[in-house]
Amino acid sequence: MKNELLLALSALAAEKNLPRDVVFEAVEAALTSAFRREGDNAPNINVKIDPIGGDIRAYRQMVVVEDVEEPNVEMTIAEARKWKPDAREGDVLDFEEQLPPNAGRIAAQTAKQVVLQRLREAERDAIYDEYIDKEGELLVGTVQRVEARQMIIELGRGTEAMLPFTEQVRNEHLRPGQRVKVLVLEVMKAVKGPQIVVSRAHRNLLRRLFEMEVPEIKAGTVEIKSIAREGGHRSKVAVHARNSNIDPIGACVGMRGSRIQNIVNELTGERIDVIKWDPDAANFVSNALSPAQVLEVEIDEEEHLASVVVPDRMLSLAIGKEGQNARLAAKLTGWRINIASQAAKDRAEAGEPPEVLAFEPFAPGEEPDIDIIQEAEEVAAAAEEAAVPAATVEAPATAEAAPAQATGEPEEEEISFASVVDRMAVPRGEDRESEDYGEDEDEEYEIPTTVVSELRPSAIRFGEDLLAHQRAQEAEAAKAKPAAKKNRRPSRFEEEEDDMDDIEYSGRIH
Repeated sequence: MKNELLLALSALAAEKNLPRDVVFEAVEAALTSAFRREGDNAPNINVKIDPIGGDIRAYRQMVVVEDVEEPNVEMTIAEARKWKPDAREGDVLDFEEQLPPNAGRIAAQTAKQVVLQRLREAERDAIYDEYIDKEGELLVGTVQRVEARQMIIELGRGTEAMLPFTEQVRNEHLRPGQRVKVLVLEVMKAVKGPQIVVSRAHRNLLRRLFEMEVPEIKAGTVEIKSIAREGGHRSKVAVHARNSNIDPIGACVGMRGSRIQNIVNELTGERIDVIKWDPDAANFVSNALSPAQVLEVEIDEEEHLASVVVPDRMLSLAIGKEGQNARLAAKLTGWRINIASQAAKDRAEAGEPPEVLAFEPFAPGEEPDIDIIQEAEEVAAAAEEAAVPAATVEAPATAEAAPAQATGEPEEEEISFASVVDRMAVPRGEDRESEDYGEDEDEEYEIPTTVVSELRPSAIRFGEDLLAHQRAQEAEAAKAKPAAKKNRRPSRFEEEEDDMDDIEYSGRIH
């Protein structure tokens, strides 16, 4: 019986992955609760299990007092000195009690519930103690299920971790059963047990991957100074070698890129730039803007600003797509970076106004194909000259007209673009330049335009409006020419009309 109890407790400790002492304490608490439930007159009974022999013993605790109020819990000094000669007030004496011959159903159920509860609490505490020291470490887990706002990652032995949506890489699609490497962010105690939060987008995940793949970083020969990362898109890592004989970038990249390629594969194709750290801020900012070339860097210590000049062809590369390269460089160095091209710097030194980034309808140095804008401006200028008041040209004729002219200003004519275009002369069809729409020089397409010579030559009408006018012109032309006699050709059916009467159709009817 004794050996069976010890074997059962040892197997239970191994199954729950708990220390043996914890299991013994849980069973002792369960037996104590069962014995107290069995005998209400002994609320101060405690049960102990011998870890070597497996003996189960029950002890009653009595408190030494001067005046006894509760006989089941207290005893006088005189009674206590019978068992312990030097007993004093406040001492606690243990008296061994005989175990109940058989526990009842309620006592057994209570013992079972207490054992399960104590084991669950001990298991939760063990998980918390195991992972509280692994915050910031890299672990390998299996995707258990994918939910709307989070993923559940199994870390082993039934331990589950939560991967929230904010710590996921947006262009990364994990599926159930896939093994991934995650970074432990936080371990918290909750009602249902410890809650473990992991991440796939944190920059320290990249640091742990480098430590795993690069032995020099793990040994401390090569040091990672700073990391700037946008999960799933691009990252920049600044490294420094404590030994001058070691190339930090080459150590991180590896032979033919084998080391960095393993990290890229783990991060599902994320681009990683390895940059050499420099104690000089100007050189560090210049290296951080890689792969763009930098011509000049000016550091402002007070404003904590770095003004960078790059070649004109490298401006877009230095800024990056949607400013990603410049943004990562600022995060990596900790400096505010202002990027300008060489041409912009030359214009600023010459005192010219900065170039306005605006849309241009045609390339600089070229003229538009049509001169409608220029003609509209000329017409508008002429209209303004015509609107000048007559008082500025000649003196007033009478004294009565002078005050009226001095007090009342002439109303300015409202000039709009539509009115100016309406006044412009429209060229004839044969004078209008043709536009080339084909690949060959000979293929030309002339825009068809019909212009009616009216009192207002600037009015343009479409075919629907000119239909009556054209018909009138055709009728006048027909009257001017003599009518020619046309010989009417006889119809084929008229010539063969007599022959068709002789055809017999009786044999064709079915």
